[in-house]
Amino acid sequence: MPTVLFACLRGSDMVAQWTKVGIIAGGGALPLRLIQACEEGGKAWHLIRLEGYTDHYLADLRGDDCGIAAPGKVISILKENSCDAVVMAGIVRRPDFSRLRPDWRGVSLLPKVVAAARQGDGALLNVLVETFEREGFNVLGAEDVASPLKAPFGPLGAYAPTDGDLCDIKKASQLVEAIGPFDVGQGAVVRNGFVLAVEAAEGTDAMLKRCAALPDEVKGFDPGEATRPRGVLLKRPKPDQERRVDLPTIGVETIKGAVAAGLAGVAVEGEGALIIDRAAVIAEADAAGLFVYGARREDLSVS
Repeated sequence: MPTVLFACLRGSDMVAQWTKVGIIAGGGALPLRLIQACEEGGKAWHLIRLEGYTDHYLADLRGDDCGIAAPGKVISILKENSCDAVVMAGIVRRPDFSRLRPDWRGVSLLPKVVAAARQGDGALLNVLVETFEREGFNVLGAEDVASPLKAPFGPLGAYAPTDGDLCDIKKASQLVEAIGPFDVGQGAVVRNGFVLAVEAAEGTDAMLKRCAALPDEVKGFDPGEATRPRGVLLKRPKPDQERRVDLPTIGVETIKGAVAAGLAGVAVEGEGALIIDRAAVIAEADAAGLFVYGARREDLSVS
């Protein structure tokens, strides 16, 4: 099933003031990082755990549990707890709609949700964002709550991409640009101009495992250089994507996957992606000799 990472990213000048944020949590580390950022910044928060999706470390935190098909309950809880903003954070796999048991609000939204789902995950997430906005909530991005999550421009660690790596980044960007209208993934792996993989429903980690399993001749290794790391994973938003949801995200596991796949580095669009635990990501990459790079506009241009 397709995987969606809830996260929003907008310029700070576009974000209205807020006093308390409702954190709607899926799986992964992002929800906890947002809670920690709120605590450190003195911001009020309320946690809503999506049943069947959140990880165990959120179980003992104050908050409420809601089913993914119960938007009416979610909205009521947010209002009861005086939330004026909401952020959706974490990994959520698309549900089997035939098995859902929606609440009254979910029933009213279901036809629109199903229709949007046929168009792709982007359209589906837009329905959720519009629903919260109609209820008067300010939909925040993850970086609005925790600004260090936003990927910067340029090299992040001790290593930088070579000219050859930059060519691979540009080709990977061209791939994402081309397949974006089909609502496919946001990532691609290219080595010496040879396309190793395009991200689809399986997600980044599984894509990298596919790359690692490819025989050397398929990977395009030159004779005698089979052990030399080459190739780049690029993650960037799809073209014309509403950059309020489902932004590309990398973390330590991404770096480990790139190492196992024999890649030279990982690139993301600068200020167009999230990096979970940046210091740990840089340390992991430096130890392995990989670059982590926030690509600039000219690095991604396909013209």
